[in-house]
Amino acid sequence: MTGLPRFAVRMHGDMDSRICAEAARHAEACGFDTVWFAENLFQRGVLPAATACALATETIEIGIGVFNPFNRHPTLMAMELGALDEISGGRAILGIGAGVPRAIERIGAFRNVAEAMNDAVAIAGPLLAGEEVSHAGKMFSAEGVKLSYRPVRDRVPIYLAAMGERVLRVCGARADGLLISNMCPPAFTGRAIGAMAEAARQAGRPTPSNVVKYVPCVAGEDGALARRAVKPAIGAMLGAYFRAYETTPAALAAMAGDNGIEPGLFARALERLAAGEAAEDALDDAFVAAYAVAGTVEQCLDRCRALAADGVTQMTLTFHGDRPGEWMARFGAAAAAG
Repeated sequence: MTGLPRFAVRMHGDMDSRICAEAARHAEACGFDTVWFAENLFQRGVLPAATACALATETIEIGIGVFNPFNRHPTLMAMELGALDEISGGRAILGIGAGVPRAIERIGAFRNVAEAMNDAVAIAGPLLAGEEVSHAGKMFSAEGVKLSYRPVRDRVPIYLAAMGERVLRVCGARADGLLISNMCPPAFTGRAIGAMAEAARQAGRPTPSNVVKYVPCVAGEDGALARRAVKPAIGAMLGAYFRAYETTPAALAAMAGDNGIEPGLFARALERLAAGEAAEDALDDAFVAAYAVAGTVEQCLDRCRALAADGVTQMTLTFHGDRPGEWMARFGAAAAAG
């Protein structure tokens, strides 16, 4: 796959576990490397679906993207990921992120995010390596704890979801990879990798080599129709994300900064969406370029090559449109052919 990143499929807590298992089996057959599970508060917890996928497949990686420490203590993350790694035969990846601020605030305080991420990795990482952990953190602590069973691997990869500078520094200093959210435009990738690399250098360790980008995708026979078809997904996420992160300036800057769209046009588009206008009419193709991969399969692959050149090592696609399974298969076949 010359010039291409690896490919993954995104699933989430609004999906039935049985549907996830079938989709994971299909993704594996289509040559995708990973299924990533987005877990959000008050949806289904994703562990049953992740377990169903592990049992339904043989080689595809099972990524949690992400657990958050505000409703799942890092020791519990390690307990659950160790069990998932066991049942999958060493295919699990732990992603940790802060979660959605507005949802977290309904159950407790959303604060000290960088410290929370640092503590989560410091506790969960060694536990998953079979070590005894004592860590007195600023947000989360553990004293003399160890998993009662032997992990199947010496190390389970831990990725961090990060938008702000401080969490990017934690990622560089401690994690194995970076998760870049939907709605972060391509220019964010370079800034994020740079911040992560500088933190790794200061910590005296190699820069994490895995950079995973989530993105909505529509592939079709007609590129213009595919780009139009992805706009409702972009519009829905833009509205939801800007409401959810309105108290988190770093997240808003990551999504709206350097997106190639004139700020006034961007603001007017959000207003039009909020007023109920259809995304196909409110959003022009600049929004597709900033926030999606859409077009013919070859156009989609060319876009993925460009993102790979910026440092993305894996594209995690959410397939939209009327025939997602068919286009997943075509996409996988075209990617394998290079």
